[in-house]
Amino acid sequence: MSLAMRMAFGQALAKMGETHPELVVLDADVSSSSKSAIFGNKYPDRFFNCGVAEGNLVGVAAGMATAGYHPVINAFAIFLALKGADQIRNDICYNNLPVIIAGAYGGLSDSFDGASHQSITDIAIMRAFPNMQVIVPSDANQAEQALEYALTQKGPVYIRLNRNIMPDLPIAKDFASGKVIECKKGKDITIAANGITASYANEAAAILSKEGIDAEVISVPFIKPLDGEGIAKSAQETGKLLCVEEHNIQGGFASAVSEYFMRNGITCKFDCIGIEDRFTETGPYDELLAKYGISAENIANKAKALIK
Repeated sequence: MSLAMRMAFGQALAKMGETHPELVVLDADVSSSSKSAIFGNKYPDRFFNCGVAEGNLVGVAAGMATAGYHPVINAFAIFLALKGADQIRNDICYNNLPVIIAGAYGGLSDSFDGASHQSITDIAIMRAFPNMQVIVPSDANQAEQALEYALTQKGPVYIRLNRNIMPDLPIAKDFASGKVIECKKGKDITIAANGITASYANEAAAILSKEGIDAEVISVPFIKPLDGEGIAKSAQETGKLLCVEEHNIQGGFASAVSEYFMRNGITCKFDCIGIEDRFTETGPYDELLAKYGISAENIANKAKALIK
C-alpha cells in the first residue's frame, strides 16, 4: 500500500536511528506535519524543536555537524530554502558539512495554503549552492532510499518531500548510483519525469499507447548530480525529450537537463512542463497540478505535439 512521502520519511528516520547513533533530527515546530515527530517520540534526547526560526535551525544543525553528529533538518521546503538560505550557504555548504535538509510539503503539495507555502523555487536555489546535492523522490520508497543514501554522504544533501500519497513506482535496485530509473521502455519519445510527476508520466504513456505511440518513461530523482548521460542516451534513441517537473521551469530540472545537453553538444526535439514562471494559487492538489500542466492528459498532449 502506498504511503505519503512524509510518513515514509518519518518512519525511515525512526528506523535508521537504531543503526545510526550519530543521527539527530531538528524541526521548526512542524513535526506533526513533517512527521519527524515519529523520530522525536522514539528518541526524545536526539530530537530538537528549534521553533519557527529556520535560519537559527540551520545554524544549530551546522554546529552539531562540526561535533560529529549527522543532523537531519525536517521542515517546510519553502521556509528552509528561503528563510534558511543564508545559513545553508555560509554555514553548511561553505564548510561542506554533512547536514541533510529534508524539505517537506514540496512543490504545490501544501495546496490549500497558497503561494506563500507552495515551494516552486527551492530546487533552483539549492542546486546553485556549491557542495549541495539535490534529490527529489518520486514516491515513498524513493524517499526512504534518499535518506539511506544521504546518511552515507560527507557533505550536504537536499531532499524534497511531497505531502500527499503517490503511487509506488518500480523500486530502484541501485538508487544510490544516482542513475535514471526506467519505468517503461519505448521508442517514440522520452518522458523524463522529476519527483511526483513520474506517476503522471506513466499514466500519460498509457494514454499514448492507446493511440499507437510508444513512450519511454524515466524517473529522475537526482537533479544534482544529474545523470545527464542516462537521459541523453534515452533521448538520442527516441529523438525527442519531454521533461516534466513540479517546479518553476526557470532553474529547475529542465534547466539542469538543458545545461547538460548544450555543454555536451547533444541535440533532440525538446519541450518541458512545469510552472510557467508565475506564482500559484490555493486549491485542491490534483486540480492545481492540472491547471499548471502536470496531468496525464497534458503530458500526453505535449508528447504528441513534440512528435508531430
